[in-house]
Amino acid sequence: MLYAIFCEDVPNSLPLRQQARPAHLERLQAMVAAGRIAIAGPHPAIDSADPGEAGFTGSLIVAEFDSLEEAKAWANADPYVSAGVFSKVSVKPFKKVLP
Repeated sequence: MLYAIFCEDVPNSLPLRQQARPAHLERLQAMVAAGRIAIAGPHPAIDSADPGEAGFTGSLIVAEFDSLEEAKAWANADPYVSAGVFSKVSVKPFKKVLP
């Protein structure tokens, strides 16, 4: 089943993001290689694809897991969590309707 992982950044998270980004992306790439990521990306803090120093306010990942518990455990083990980038992580079942 698909699960939506909603992550909210702490204020001024950009330096923390930059430091933990390689490990975060490596982990996501493993999920992509396994065919388990439907979509993933950050929320720019301003209305721009490249927000520069404004940074990001959070992230969204929609991925396939066997259970809600597995999705929560995976989300909470993210390098951004341990680096203090995220202030809050919420995981919810997701039903894809379109496209």
